[in-house]
Amino acid sequence: MSEKLITVKEISLNNNCPECFSKEGLQLTFKQKFIETSFSKSITQDITTEMHCNVCDTAIYPQRWTEDIERIYDYQLKAFSPKKASRKFKKLFWILVVLGMLSIVATVVFISKDYF
Repeated sequence: MSEKLITVKEISLNNNCPECFSKEGLQLTFKQKFIETSFSKSITQDITTEMHCNVCDTAIYPQRWTEDIERIYDYQLKAFSPKKASRKFKKLFWILVVLGMLSIVATVVFISKDYF
C-alpha cells in the first residue's frame, strides 16, 4: 500500500514573507491524500496545506504567520473545494471477485447434483 499527497490547488499570495519580507514568493498549496493498493486506488478527504516562499526557498510554518497571512489562509480554506472522495477498483480485484463467484456457483452445482 502506498500513500501519497497529490496537489489539488496552488495559490500565489501577495503577502509579505515572514522570513525574507518579499511580497512575490509566497505560495499556498492544498494537497489531498491518495492511497493505492494492489486492489484499488482511492482519494480520501484528508487535506493538508503547505506554505512556501519561492524567493528565500523556505517553508513557512503556522507559528511564523502574520495576521494577514492567517486571514488569507482562512479565506482560501473556505473557498477551497477538495476532490470528491472516491475509490476505483483495479482489474485484479474484479478478477478475484469473478473467480470467487464462479467457485461458489460450482460448489452449489456440485452439491445440488448429489441430491437429484
